[in-house]
Amino acid sequence: MLNKISPKLPMRDKVKTKDYYVGQLRFKEIGDYGDYIMIQKDEIEIHFFEFKGLNPKENYGQVYIRTSDIERLYQSLLEDEISIHPNGPLESKPWGQKEFSLLDPDNNLLTFGQSE
Repeated sequence: MLNKISPKLPMRDKVKTKDYYVGQLRFKEIGDYGDYIMIQKDEIEIHFFEFKGLNPKENYGQVYIRTSDIERLYQSLLEDEISIHPNGPLESKPWGQKEFSLLDPDNNLLTFGQSE
């Protein structure tokens, strides 16, 4: 019965959020409703709500995104000079996933994973 999920993450600045996701990560904007935006890439959709008082150091927003070609994705981000999380380079994890992570401008953690 359940077939899709669209996580909602906080953002302080819509322009910076759009620049990161649309301009750098190459998502496309699919909705802008003032203090709420929606983006999409392939089958992944993420929503953002405005939270001007967000302290990025206290933000625990996280999304785990599965991919079918993690090596290619990781390489393309490196080529585009996207910062990889300092503790999240591409590596094999004990739980059978190959993963890496990014932090967006509001410290939302994006972890990408593929089964090994």
